[in-house]
Amino acid sequence: MRTDRPLKSRYREILIAVVRAYIETGEPVGSRTISKLREDALSPASVRNVMADLADEGYLSQPHTSAGRVPTEKAFQLYVASLQGERMLSSESDRLRHEFSGLDTIGARVERSSYLLMELTRNVGIAAAIPALSQELDQIELVPLSDNRVLMILATRDHMVRNRVVTLEEPASPDELASIRNYVNRNFAGWQLGAARRELLRRLLEEREMYDAALRKLQTLYRKGLLEGASSPEVYMEGASNLLGLDLHLTRETLRDLLGALEQKRRLMELLDRFLEQPPGKLAVRVGLEEAHPAMKHLVLIGMTIQLASGLPAKVAVLGPMRMNYERVMSAVFETSRALENAQF
Repeated sequence: MRTDRPLKSRYREILIAVVRAYIETGEPVGSRTISKLREDALSPASVRNVMADLADEGYLSQPHTSAGRVPTEKAFQLYVASLQGERMLSSESDRLRHEFSGLDTIGARVERSSYLLMELTRNVGIAAAIPALSQELDQIELVPLSDNRVLMILATRDHMVRNRVVTLEEPASPDELASIRNYVNRNFAGWQLGAARRELLRRLLEEREMYDAALRKLQTLYRKGLLEGASSPEVYMEGASNLLGLDLHLTRETLRDLLGALEQKRRLMELLDRFLEQPPGKLAVRVGLEEAHPAMKHLVLIGMTIQLASGLPAKVAVLGPMRMNYERVMSAVFETSRALENAQF
């Protein structure tokens, strides 16, 4: 019968040893293996009895009658709770800080975080910056392109940058675009974007300070999203191909479906929001993600929510198999998050 009562000390020790042996070999673990690892003289028969009890409690399973035991999701959860996480080498921590110091936008730093996590853990690195509802305008830039197109660049004071290419009904000269840019920056720098758009619309309806041609183009740019901030998170993922080398017991179709789901930013944010519920700065480990997607039953999400120097919330995480070096991954997530959080502009 399975219960949730606390395990005795010896049972915990043996279970943790089973999990570590399984992580190292990927093979079912036998009682003789665990008996040899222990410093005391506990016999294989005694270990076998403990492992049988652990199986009854739902911590271990037995793939075949003659095989050893395999830790379950419940066992991995207990194992994770027992870890403190190994610290990264100081040289790696210094490298992380250096990686962020050369980047001048939030988006670039968050994107770099996902790559660094993938590189450090050989799993899937995920990072997201979540725009504040009260983003304030720093400045805009308008760049003329061919075929009546204009590149609108919006920079906000939380160091996020949004680019958008729009098409005008008539050509806009560089001087006209510079006039519009100067007008917006002079009048609305420091405004919250929503308030700036409302005020700009009011002026467009009432004001005639600018000559008509530029005013028409400003109206068009407004309709096409001028001063609209990022309404959805900036989400980045690196290393999805690392899942191809894992034995997840998936059909080709199911694996393709999983990879397709991970490519959708909305699905990634749902994953982060659902399983990273701890307060900012607290590391979260979620073993078994079947609730998010059936193919994620044997995957683990390790991550944390942080607040960047600009005040913007962000989430940093690693997605990988149950058989992973948890201490290493937990340390990589923590150190990357801390370096990103403390990076200054």
